Amino acid sequence: MHSASCDGVSGGVARYEDAVRHVVGILGRNISCDYDSTEKRGSEFIARGLVSMLKVRRAREHMDAIDGLIDAAQTFYEDARRDENGRSRSWEHCYRVFRDARTDPSPDCDYLSLHLAFYLASWGMYRGSSFLLQKDYKVLVPVVEEVLKPNYDCLFGIACVRLREPEVQARLANVYDHIAKYFHPIRDEVAGREVTTPVSPVLITKILMGTLGCVPAYDRFFQVGVATYKVTTREYSPESVLKLVDFYEEHNDRLEEARRGMRVGDLIYPQMKLLDMGFWQIGFEKDAGSTK
Repeated sequence: MHSASCDGVSGGVARYEDAVRHVVGILGRNISCDYDSTEKRGSEFIARGLVSMLKVRRAREHMDAIDGLIDAAQTFYEDARRDENGRSRSWEHCYRVFRDARTDPSPDCDYLSLHLAFYLASWGMYRGSSFLLQKDYKVLVPVVEEVLKPNYDCLFGIACVRLREPEVQARLANVYDHIAKYFHPIRDEVAGREVTTPVSPVLITKILMGTLGCVPAYDRFFQVGVATYKVTTREYSPESVLKLVDFYEEHNDRLEEARRGMRVGDLIYPQMKLLDMGFWQIGFEKDAGSTK
């Protein structure tokens, strides 16, 4: 007969998951069903209790995450307000001109490419190791022409909940893949060889954030931020974005209350920008703290 011991939780909350795994391993995965065997009832009772405790723990972790995210996003936003020429304003300038261009029958793609290039430079995409550093801003014109296509209107400033729609997901995947395929031969040319690794998701997601505001930029600090609260994966993927959607929807009321105060004139920060700057700020502060 199997018996469940309280020793598995004597070490505190940190050991609940191990205890649950142990008991679930005895009972099978579906611990929510009723068992006829008297040998399993005691273990089932403990497993149910442990699962309840685990849910409470996760709820507390989510509350910590939402509090930390809102505070960090507010810090980022207020820092941008204090410096009228700060680099954080580059996103606002870029996003605004792309917003206006979507309703312009003859958008100036040269002008838009300049804005996109400066925004990317402000956020590290023209460092010495970047292939873009070897090109002028006009290399971005085909990217601009692509993201301005009406097919992607649904992505501009999108509400998180709409990213669950299969058609929207398909269009996001299409624009991401198009940018990656466009940059691939350019990167090979600059390197003087065929580069087998994918085009940087950091670059592509920064472009998508600056032009469409539809996904966060998955750079180093954002990755540290989401890992801190275990909200989603560090690497960009459709699944990672959907986990962010789940997080936003779970805390929609509080996040929307915070987001309503984040606007510049007629420019309202999209939902994904709130996640982008909040988790970036968390990662930035954590990195700064670790280097002191």
